[in-house]
Amino acid sequence: MPERDRYIAGVPCWIDTSQPDPEAAVDFYSGLFGWEFESVMPPGAPGKYFMGRLGGRDVAAVSSIPEGVPATAMWDTYVWVDSADETASRVRDAGGTVVKEPFDVMDSGRMAVFKDPEGAVFCVWQARSFRGAGVVNEPGSLNFNTLDTRDVDGAKRFYGAVFGWESLELDGGVEMWTLPGYGDHLEQDDPELRKRLAEFGGPTGFEDVVASINSITDDQPQLAPQWGLTFSVEDADAVAKKAEELGATIVVPPLDAPWVRITVIADPQGATFAASKFVAENAGLGAQADAAVRAG
Repeated sequence: MPERDRYIAGVPCWIDTSQPDPEAAVDFYSGLFGWEFESVMPPGAPGKYFMGRLGGRDVAAVSSIPEGVPATAMWDTYVWVDSADETASRVRDAGGTVVKEPFDVMDSGRMAVFKDPEGAVFCVWQARSFRGAGVVNEPGSLNFNTLDTRDVDGAKRFYGAVFGWESLELDGGVEMWTLPGYGDHLEQDDPELRKRLAEFGGPTGFEDVVASINSITDDQPQLAPQWGLTFSVEDADAVAKKAEELGATIVVPPLDAPWVRITVIADPQGATFAASKFVAENAGLGAQADAAVRAG
């Protein structure tokens, strides 16, 4: 797959994880996914930021937790925008909260941090020299960003107003965020995209998918509204085993779910993520298997 060097507004474009001990997290993720890391902060900087690369391409990053912020390990989702400042205005108008006002990140870009009306945190990225993840959907790289929410209808109103997202319902109770026109953008580099999706039985409109929606039910009180993510892997069972050897906790053991075999993992410092292998034969699995993943 060619290197990614551009996104369009409204598409998740980057992920990083804040960790109490970033060096330990670097060791974990390099051991699990084979990422190679480079410290990119200038000498004397108050925080640490390690850029992770896969095959020389930016894939994700590990950072220290800023002073004054709870020392909780977590993964953050960044959405590409044309203007972080204009997006902040739309977030306020739609009932969200601006956690960090838009600010410049050296010459890399401009970002901001928000909460949706339910409290799920997400970031936006207005790119300059840094163009987001250079590799996605390959083993060891980001595959999906997912919103866990108790108010699906409210989330649709909010993210529709902020990013122009719509939704697509799939068989088995699965629901996806879509961005009209995203498939056209992808086909500029991948002219066979729609043909390939049709061969796998993908529904009409799947080429516009940018993320997924998980509805938190009343019998899942342990779950909070949040943004999560899934990494693509060659073997979910092998990754779960390796993660456990490296000190992680297996939240949901590998299981078959719609389109994938998937596991949910908490890294040694508590940041949770999923790892999945695409399995076309699992397309017809129902919502029960998907709910088992989300219950973790």
